[in-house]
Amino acid sequence: MKSVVVSLIAAAGLLAAGAAQADQALASSKGCMACHAVDKKLVGPAFKDIAKKYAGDASAAGKLTTKVLEGGSGVWGPTPMPANKAMGVKEAEAKKLVAWILSQK
Repeated sequence: MKSVVVSLIAAAGLLAAGAAQADQALASSKGCMACHAVDKKLVGPAFKDIAKKYAGDASAAGKLTTKVLEGGSGVWGPTPMPANKAMGVKEAEAKKLVAWILSQK
């Protein structure tokens, strides 16, 4: 019985790690990682900094999804973020990316 529980916990951990890597893979495939990194500022803010800034903001997912799709500037400095909708990012993909970004610790 104990080995079953240990196996289930290990499987859950692998699934969670796989989901996190899959969303980072989506971020890479959509070009997000050209300007952002998970834990350090590049051209744009680190995803962990974005998650920290918007922690507890119930409207963050919607606002950030719109920003990913439409672009914007001024929140993190003068460098604008381009409209990713024009580069082929679909709304469902933007929502998935934003959910992953907001989950960063």
